[in-house]
Amino acid sequence: MNWVDVGQRIHDVTTFDFQPKNTSASKARFRVLQSWAILINLLLLVSAVQAAPQPNILLIYVDDLGFGDLGSYGHPVLQTPNIDALAADGLKLTSYYAPSAICSPSRAALLTGRLPYRTGIKSWIPHDSGIYLRDEEVTLAEVLKAAGYGTAHIGKWHLNSDLGSTSEPQPTDQGFDYFYGHNAFQMPTNHNPVNIFRNKTALPMQEGYTAELYASEAIQWLERRDENKPFFLYLSMAEPHTTIENPPEYNDMYAQYTNAEIVPIPNGSPVPPKALLVPRGPGEYYANITYMDAQLGRVFDWLGQHDLEENTIVVFSSDNGPVTSGWINWWEVNAYGSTGGYRGRKHFLYEGGLRVPTIIRYPNVIEPGSESNAPVIGMDLFVTLANIGGGKVPDDRAIDGIDVQPIFSGGELPQRSLFWALDSVSELQFAIRKGSWKLLLDGEQKPRELYNLAEDPLEFFNLIDEEKEISAQLSSEAAAFLADIASDPLRPK
Repeated sequence: MNWVDVGQRIHDVTTFDFQPKNTSASKARFRVLQSWAILINLLLLVSAVQAAPQPNILLIYVDDLGFGDLGSYGHPVLQTPNIDALAADGLKLTSYYAPSAICSPSRAALLTGRLPYRTGIKSWIPHDSGIYLRDEEVTLAEVLKAAGYGTAHIGKWHLNSDLGSTSEPQPTDQGFDYFYGHNAFQMPTNHNPVNIFRNKTALPMQEGYTAELYASEAIQWLERRDENKPFFLYLSMAEPHTTIENPPEYNDMYAQYTNAEIVPIPNGSPVPPKALLVPRGPGEYYANITYMDAQLGRVFDWLGQHDLEENTIVVFSSDNGPVTSGWINWWEVNAYGSTGGYRGRKHFLYEGGLRVPTIIRYPNVIEPGSESNAPVIGMDLFVTLANIGGGKVPDDRAIDGIDVQPIFSGGELPQRSLFWALDSVSELQFAIRKGSWKLLLDGEQKPRELYNLAEDPLEFFNLIDEEKEISAQLSSEAAAFLADIASDPLRPK
């Protein structure tokens, strides 16, 4: 029932053609009865609207998937039928930006709706560094839990420096009823990982591949959850983050793209033997994504088999751009991610490091096969999903996302500036986009590169010297963002 139905019912009550006897007493009684009928119908109908079930929310966040790493986003080889079907049934975003070009800041922003620097998480969190998402931050899980949701996080966390720590908040301290997963990356690979936790308990080696382990755990949690509550499941897959291994049948699918023998990394190895760090072509990387797709398909199938598909909003996205064949670290060897032609990769604030594939399926709300080029950023998912779930977005702090539900029906979003800050390998540490213009600044906030994305989406033609006025305007806005972050009372000092 919606407000259109309410209006129609009130119209029906007020315009029915019963005619009372032509006496003043009869007319008075009729008016009283009619008023009561209107009031009762209105109360019943408003109650029906308010009692509409909250949708279940499945938020899938994958690790290092590039804009061009799916069939539905144009990859000429990769087979991703389940994710592609999700896109065909929902809304494909083509200008969605991760909040950062690296994992920990991106995840902090996704779950809090706040720029990563506000949370104190500026880059990748090293083990035992003492960096973590503070208790003072309010997560999406906490917002939805307060609204009556059962909550679970399965997969990668990486919002503290030690999953076993008693001094750093763990997932179950930050709104999740249940947790099963790893922190930074699976060890020694995604096959038979030895660093998986359940809630706050370290587990022995988990036999199998993480994609299957996490999909199975998700299904098991869904089966035993409290069915009287809507669910929020944050499923954060390990794939295609390196180092990777795959079931042989998936490697066989892409054998023509593999040019050297695939040798498994021995169990117990903290790092692969150097002899195994040889380029083997993109076959394993492709296989890893197809394998992940198959495991996500199991979760999608379960929803359909249990009649939950129609009342579940599914969001699929990636934490940052891919590791391409331009490897920087030893563990990146044999990653062959695709940015879809955009410049850059993970760690860099060019489009290839930030623009990632994102799909939203919301039955009976989003028209299947929809597409939007509106600029959206990860913090928007916090606000949007909180509102959809009937949660309260915190009003006692800066929230950097907006509700993007207008694009669900083809609408537009207000023009705004999107801002990124990243302490990483590049000298370009800040970026801001407004309209079609994007400015990149160095660590001292000096403007370095300016691009018109409408004419130059691949960021080849630096207009910093030609468009000084635009550069100055965006530079001023970037400085305002940084000043606001510096004065944020919740930012760790």
